[in-house]
Amino acid sequence: MPRMIGILAVLLTLLATLVAACGAPPASPTPQPTATPAVAPAAAPALPLGSLDLWYILGWRERAPVPGLTSLTSMVQAENGDIFAADQDGRIFWLQDTVLEGIDAVSIIDFLDIRDRVSARGSEEGLLGLAVDPHVDGQFYVYYSAANPRRSVVSRFNYGSEGRPAEGKPADPDSELVILEIEQPYSNHNGGQIAFGPDGYLYIGLGDGGSAGDPQGNGQDTSTLLGSILRIDVSGSTEARPYVIPPDNPFADSAGARPEIWAYGLRNPWRFSFDRETGELWAGDVGQNEWEEIDIIERGGNYGWNVLEGDHCFRPRDNCDREGRIPPVWEYSLDGAPCSVIGGYVYRGEAIPWLRGAYVYGDFCSGKVHGLRHHNGRVTDHKELADTGLRIMSFAEDKDGELYLLSQREGIFRLAAGR
Repeated sequence: MPRMIGILAVLLTLLATLVAACGAPPASPTPQPTATPAVAPAAAPALPLGSLDLWYILGWRERAPVPGLTSLTSMVQAENGDIFAADQDGRIFWLQDTVLEGIDAVSIIDFLDIRDRVSARGSEEGLLGLAVDPHVDGQFYVYYSAANPRRSVVSRFNYGSEGRPAEGKPADPDSELVILEIEQPYSNHNGGQIAFGPDGYLYIGLGDGGSAGDPQGNGQDTSTLLGSILRIDVSGSTEARPYVIPPDNPFADSAGARPEIWAYGLRNPWRFSFDRETGELWAGDVGQNEWEEIDIIERGGNYGWNVLEGDHCFRPRDNCDREGRIPPVWEYSLDGAPCSVIGGYVYRGEAIPWLRGAYVYGDFCSGKVHGLRHHNGRVTDHKELADTGLRIMSFAEDKDGELYLLSQREGIFRLAAGR
């Protein structure tokens, strides 16, 4: 009998070893340490200096002139392939997807004309933002400047049938549903970017109201929408209730603060975007005189304006209070020259493998395009990728993650690897 017990014990031990080897869960719920991989993941490739080319797509040149375009501010591509481009004067054009390949014979259709309600008198006013609803076919949103009184307007329009525009049946200007109106004290610093986040909510960028130096102190005042990025739910918009506040907005239950605010302390977040892989929200915030900045926007974050310009004291010039204010990911100065950072995108396309994961941005004044890599809270690489000589108004991303540059006087260009 003892011999049998011994044999049984050995068999039970072997059986337990076999079960464990086959992936049975451990008896104890205590987490087990993760083994260190034998080979570390490959580091992201370095960004090569001056390594981007621009492929001309369409615009004002002889190759593919587009009558009527004045200054494109936005271009978006829906998941079904439809491309829409917004002109600052108040028009939107519908483009065939072949336009992104630079094909000469492209179809460009007048899609919406709301010049009768858009004010483009100031250089920073006009039709500034465009977003196609990713969840509802046949709906899109715009951000434009209006007059009498001066204000910014976010509206929804309807178009087409079965979620597609149809030639001869453009968007209906009479279908406008005004979502939000914000009084603007001055004609500059309107912000203007709108985009749907990965959470399905609509994000809206607003500048500090304008003039110079934020004379009304809007950047640090959460009782106003100015100087902020907003986050609202437009999924059930009606005339009676055009939007609702997402319950997890940081000021949803704060007395005296506007519940629409997602982040504040911004001077003029002209362009922002979401990293389609990580969901991070990146913004280029235009500086006053000396420092342009790039931020990763966090829930409830205070980005410092007008106490800080970039990571430098602005008011007062020395010994300012930095408590609770988030510094930029990156800042740059052009020795006091009047410049404007143009926020771009984290590149997630396939055409330029060495650029994947890098944030690409530009500058309106210098026409230079830069890229940076950000890891563990710091910038690990930063390079000038192209000196375009263009007035860069905006960047755009297609449904495949490829990037485009919109120039004020030249048209649309695709970013490509240098030859």
